Amino acid sequence: MDARGLIDTGALLALLDRDDTWHAACVEGFARIRLPVATSAAVLAELSHLLGDGKRNLAAAWRLLRSGAITVVPVGDPDLPELHARMERYSDRPMDFADATLVQLARKLKVADILTVDHDDFETYKIGGRRGFRILPPRVHRKRRG
Repeated sequence: MDARGLIDTGALLALLDRDDTWHAACVEGFARIRLPVATSAAVLAELSHLLGDGKRNLAAAWRLLRSGAITVVPVGDPDLPELHARMERYSDRPMDFADATLVQLARKLKVADILTVDHDDFETYKIGGRRGFRILPPRVHRKRRG
């Protein structure tokens, strides 16, 4: 697998939605991360659910997925025991299945770069129990009104 990093649901949503608070930061992060990036079918299921019936965003998602910049890496039956153990280990967060698949892919593909907006989660998760993620983009700080 040639993937150089990973991409999470929130970053995909932000890339597709110009009105998203994270849009500009994720576009910049996507330009900086080495391509292709990997994701899982679980992330795509989450993305599809969150996009809903918006035809424009669904079409943009398909163009992005078919561009070659993102590769879908399978997570299968042999991975289930590790996914289960990892989700139990992080049950205080709680870790969702899509995140568990990305941590699994990080371990399998030996990558630590991830494009995500879920900093709190991915700053906590460890790859193989030791190594942390390198997160793009940096946190977006909201301007206070006052």
